[in-house]
Amino acid sequence: MSTPRIVKLESITRERHQVVHSYAVDQLRFSTSIWYGELDLVQLGRERGEASLRRLLFHSAVFELNKLCSLRPDLLDLGDYADLWTPALEALWREIFHNVWAQWRYENDDPDYRGPRVIQGATRADAPPIERAGAGADTLLAFCGGGKDSLLMMRLLERAGARYDTLVYSSSIYGPAQLQHQYVSQLTRRCDPGRVLRQWIYDDFMDSPVLELHPELGPRTLTAAETPSSVFNALPLALAHGYRGFCLGHERSADGGQLVWERTGEEVNHQWGKSLAAERLISRYIREQLLVDFSYFSPLKPLHDLVIFGMLRDWEGDVPYTHSCNIRKPWCRACPKCLYVWLGYAAFLPREVVRAAVGADDLLARPELVAGFRALMGLDGRQPFECIGGAEEVRVLLGACARRGYEGPTIELFEREVGREEARRLAARYLDVDLEATLLPAELRARLAPLLEVGAASARGYLLAEES
Repeated sequence: MSTPRIVKLESITRERHQVVHSYAVDQLRFSTSIWYGELDLVQLGRERGEASLRRLLFHSAVFELNKLCSLRPDLLDLGDYADLWTPALEALWREIFHNVWAQWRYENDDPDYRGPRVIQGATRADAPPIERAGAGADTLLAFCGGGKDSLLMMRLLERAGARYDTLVYSSSIYGPAQLQHQYVSQLTRRCDPGRVLRQWIYDDFMDSPVLELHPELGPRTLTAAETPSSVFNALPLALAHGYRGFCLGHERSADGGQLVWERTGEEVNHQWGKSLAAERLISRYIREQLLVDFSYFSPLKPLHDLVIFGMLRDWEGDVPYTHSCNIRKPWCRACPKCLYVWLGYAAFLPREVVRAAVGADDLLARPELVAGFRALMGLDGRQPFECIGGAEEVRVLLGACARRGYEGPTIELFEREVGREEARRLAARYLDVDLEATLLPAELRARLAPLLEVGAASARGYLLAEES
């Protein structure tokens, strides 16, 4: 019988602006370091209580830890923090792990792995949530990653008269932090937040050579629950400033998966952490277990990407300040995400705006990119595992580009395999506003709903118009 592989939370240490989570997988050591620019953690502990801060930092640590489960540990040792592991937390952690790790299980052909068993088990009853306090009781914290969804979210909050601050954050897995903050700050300066808060995350696991140097571990890929982790990493800011909620730019397009795994019958969705199901779980948990009367939601969740791209026409002057690439910022103009966002811009925006934003307006004419666009259309099976809209939305966008006069081998492929009439027929499925598919607070929902309906009507008129 083989020795069980153990992942352990070894320590959570902090000083004024930094928290370090230290982990071990057997003899291997890893850490995640989180820096807060406008937050003094020592002062926060004094003002709101060390026990409350310890609870929040533990949640950050265990959701950062789940990426280490890519090495397929059998057991989880919570060490000195086992007293904070509750039945409600275990249920949430396992639900997120199961759904986010569907892609990992598929890629590693390991349908039965459900994560490690916690050595200590749930050692205490669920604790009551912490009272919110602070100057931000009527203010939202809007997460800004610098992309088109962040832009539209901030502009909609402004039109709705909602007060918001922004959180600009970087992660070492996406390259130099200074460059990431520079690009995101270009966008936030175009908008009108109250305060801009900054966060830096340095992770030595996801970019490590662990799979190359330790093939005996077995797995072929690494996965992280990045969106859920980012929410829990920001909770100390809510404790400090009393924010009534976090809002992110997650759209309905993120709710659909890339494939149904025949072996298990489950949907595999690279973006599950951004889904409405994930929002419901996380929002309810934080409100019931961590922070009183707290909400976590996306103002864009009632919309598919086709409406979102269309609504950007109202702010086309801001679009050149967006970026989306996770490979080489601001744009590599070749990865699935770059091709997808470029396609949405090209379908709705003037060519000069597309050039100013992405640096090129001829991607559909480049022979070397045909295979990438073909994959986005899903012509050979599943789409790439990336943060992109569905294959049918891609086909609609290509149809719009064809109508606008774009030419090249990708357009020829589209005309041959799909055609403009089919694309126009598909468009109708993605141009409504679903206000039931949202966790928007009632007051904000009432103010945003008319704006979303106007945007959807405009996109419908644009995409469903008869060709002249």
